[in-house]
Amino acid sequence: MNSQFPSGRMVEMRKGRLGEHEKGRPGEESFIPRVQGHDFELEEIISRGAASPEGFWYDQERNEWVLLAKGEAILRFEDEGVMEMKAGDHVLIPAGKRHRVESTSVDAVWVALHFRG
Repeated sequence: MNSQFPSGRMVEMRKGRLGEHEKGRPGEESFIPRVQGHDFELEEIISRGAASPEGFWYDQERNEWVLLAKGEAILRFEDEGVMEMKAGDHVLIPAGKRHRVESTSVDAVWVALHFRG
């Protein structure tokens, strides 16, 4: 089944399952693009116990909404301390908000939406 975006671009229906690309080494993250548009990108992130490298901070140009679909994680925000997350928790991170991933469980799976606005 196909659908059409307002731009006229055709999109094919696809079925998937979060975590279906779980193969990988412990501590190694996988980023799987799921849907992309002009002003957004939806991706799946499989963390496998990964954390941001020491001293590294994300400082993104776009807003990011993340949902921890499976597992546990701890995020650190530069000026606000840590945020513990469990499966089902989500957070909206404004563009330019410096943050890092302190830790993730080996089964952590995220859904991340990057968008302008």
